[in-house]
Amino acid sequence: MNALVVPDQVARIVDRGGLIAINTSGGKDSQAMTIALVRAGIPRHQMVLVHAHLGHIEWPGTIEHIATTGFDLRLIIARSRRSFFDMVRGRGMFPSPKYRQCTSDLKRGPIERQLRRYLAAHPRYRGQIVNAMGMRAEESAARRTRPTLKHNARNSVAGRTWFDWLPIHDMTKREVFQTIADAGQNPHWAYAAGMSRLSCSFCIMSSLPDLHCAARLRPDLLAEYAALEADIGHTLRPDGVDLLQTLQRTIAP
Repeated sequence: MNALVVPDQVARIVDRGGLIAINTSGGKDSQAMTIALVRAGIPRHQMVLVHAHLGHIEWPGTIEHIATTGFDLRLIIARSRRSFFDMVRGRGMFPSPKYRQCTSDLKRGPIERQLRRYLAAHPRYRGQIVNAMGMRAEESAARRTRPTLKHNARNSVAGRTWFDWLPIHDMTKREVFQTIADAGQNPHWAYAAGMSRLSCSFCIMSSLPDLHCAARLRPDLLAEYAALEADIGHTLRPDGVDLLQTLQRTIAP
């Protein structure tokens, strides 16, 4: 793996004593990004990990995995004001790939709110922040066209200067896993158990094989989703197929 190239604008913020916030889900991409940023020589006292905790719908052991593989960086936990189930019941429907309210309400919003509070509580960073995220071009056409560094005007207020950065945008999946292995680490246990990605245990973006795997690993949570589907008359799958209840019958003894 080639060394991470730190953009000039990011380097200037680091030189000024600014904060590098590493968004981490506990998945392979954010784990590889953390490794790459530590290897880049950014002072560790200027880096923090930030995780949007999704409650019981995220994979067990995720926070412990982040802490174990996070090079002893400070870990900030961001929590939403309401749970995923409360959000779905409030809308009467699940999010969709086109309208990803779960991302805005349960991840991005709580993380940005927590980082604003952290900056206000730690004036040594002078309101300078780079928000690093592990999105990769290989994942989708939409992510392929995203700029790797962008000024965040919405959060650059009240004395803050805020940039969003995609440090591993050009990394391939193979390089991600190799980066983790080269660091002497293992990915989250859910990958070895059969999952291809790590998000919510049952995600609106999950493939059918991932949903089958999640159903096998977390049958009790599957039952909760199936009950929620029945309660609101709407399905997790955007095609309207009552998939979770079908999976529940498939894995029933």
